[in-house]
Amino acid sequence: MRTPLRPLARVLDAREKGENPDVIEAEERAIRNVKVQMRMRRRAESRLLVLGIFFFASFMVVGARMASLAASVPTEPVSTASIPQIANQRADIIDRNGEILATNLATTALYAQPPLMVDPKAAAEGLAQIFPDLDLAKLSEDFSGKRKFLWIKKKISPEQQQLVHDLGEPGLLFGPREMRLYPNGKLAAHILGGASFGKEGVNAAEVIGIAGVERYFDETLRDPARDGEPLQLSIDMTAQSAMRDVLAGGVKLMSAKGAGAILMDIHTGEILSMASLPDFDPNNRPRVLTEGDQSDSPLFNRASQGVYELGSTFKIFQAGINLEKGLVNENTMIDTKGPLKWGKFKIRDFHDYGKQLSVTDVIVKSSNIGTARMALAAGAGAQQEMLEKLGFFDAVPLELNEARQTRPLLPKRWSDISTMTISYGHGIAATPLHLATAYATMGNGGYKVKPTIIKQKGVQPDREQVISERTSQKLVKMLRAVVTRGTASFGEVKGYEVAGKTGSADKPKPGGGYYDKKVISTFASVFPASNPKYVLVVTLDEPSIVAHGEERRTAGWTAVPVSAEIVSRLMPILGLRPNVASAGNLQYTAAGN
Repeated sequence: MRTPLRPLARVLDAREKGENPDVIEAEERAIRNVKVQMRMRRRAESRLLVLGIFFFASFMVVGARMASLAASVPTEPVSTASIPQIANQRADIIDRNGEILATNLATTALYAQPPLMVDPKAAAEGLAQIFPDLDLAKLSEDFSGKRKFLWIKKKISPEQQQLVHDLGEPGLLFGPREMRLYPNGKLAAHILGGASFGKEGVNAAEVIGIAGVERYFDETLRDPARDGEPLQLSIDMTAQSAMRDVLAGGVKLMSAKGAGAILMDIHTGEILSMASLPDFDPNNRPRVLTEGDQSDSPLFNRASQGVYELGSTFKIFQAGINLEKGLVNENTMIDTKGPLKWGKFKIRDFHDYGKQLSVTDVIVKSSNIGTARMALAAGAGAQQEMLEKLGFFDAVPLELNEARQTRPLLPKRWSDISTMTISYGHGIAATPLHLATAYATMGNGGYKVKPTIIKQKGVQPDREQVISERTSQKLVKMLRAVVTRGTASFGEVKGYEVAGKTGSADKPKPGGGYYDKKVISTFASVFPASNPKYVLVVTLDEPSIVAHGEERRTAGWTAVPVSAEIVSRLMPILGLRPNVASAGNLQYTAAGN
């Protein structure tokens, strides 16, 4: 309760005594003022105490921090600013031996903010001198217009960055980038494919795969859960380099338009090397053709995208069909008297082989007539069933989008004449990759192979058996005879027991019909014949060479010698020792188809 300034009792008492009541009020007011002053003093003292404690604690914290910094090891300061991350680190790609095929490199992007520029005209002129590919007029227009931001270069070198910096233009700015680097250049270009920038900002850019394994495994390569674990391919880069060199030499020597080659492990399906010419450098990937034939582009993979009639390489499949069904054995005589007439069609052989040939010699001599008669005996159904099991009805399930989108060309109506022509590789078109897969199945004991570009730990489990091991062994012996005494005698490599089949097919014209002097020549081989380990397919597009005074285009003269050189160069690299006992005197015969 607040004490009144004029207490009634004291006022009445003062009046009775004749005293002045105002004196009582003055006394009470003085007492109250003293009490108020004491309260304010105590409050001020409390605040000063709290403030003193705060300053003391602050000085103690600062002192402790200074002591801690003085006692610590000096380190570079790390920025803790929050920067939005566009993309994670992209994992490396390595070959089967751990060699780097694709990795990342820190680089810089150049962009401009015209409103910040002091001298736009000088900036445009300076950039045009540093980067001759830039359009000076376009730069000047952009810098003097209403644009507030524009990219100049997505990737520049440190030297170029310094030159731009020396221009002293505040409106030219740099942004950190991580670019994809392919240290081997053109080697394995069609396998790796390439990468480019996707979503991007001034502080970072997303690196995405646009072709090859870069595209197929894009999510895997960008997965942060892998913690940077590299993607290991089945490719051997040393073997890849040797194959490309030999193939390039063959293209030049044979005046070919292009070429493709595949080396595959016959049991695991691993592709150890795959080359296509012409090729490109994925560090500077060319643009896709917008008109004309896509096969003319260096981006086109002739090994996995090129759909060709592969000619007489298909004959071994027909022999396998008839052997598996028990219709013939390797010594059964087949009527080869020609020409074989079927309605308005006539089937002829490259040479006149007489009235009869054994099944083995039908393959060795590459008789169209003999193979066609075997096809008629087995029937269209058996042929379709075998070719479907070998994968010729579908795209190859390889880890390349380009391969998975390429399907063989089959006849709309599988007539008797289709059955006969398909038996020797005409009327059906497939990729060299299809052919390599089928030859691996035929040569490894009859087990279906699933080709892969990823390094495997062993043979694929639960493999489907397409033909018996006995039939497989017989077919390999036939293919070996093609090399020792048939159309592929130039393919013999001492100690490696090469077994294979040639194929030469006229190139079709875009409007129908076939060219007279343009062929696709192919040699498909397995080796060593005594214990097959590898399959090699070499295809040349429009080869031509003059030998013995004549122009030669058939596979025996073109694809076969190139294949032999690849085998001789690659097998020591892959550690396959030659069988010295199998190397003897070589006898070469005239090379046919």
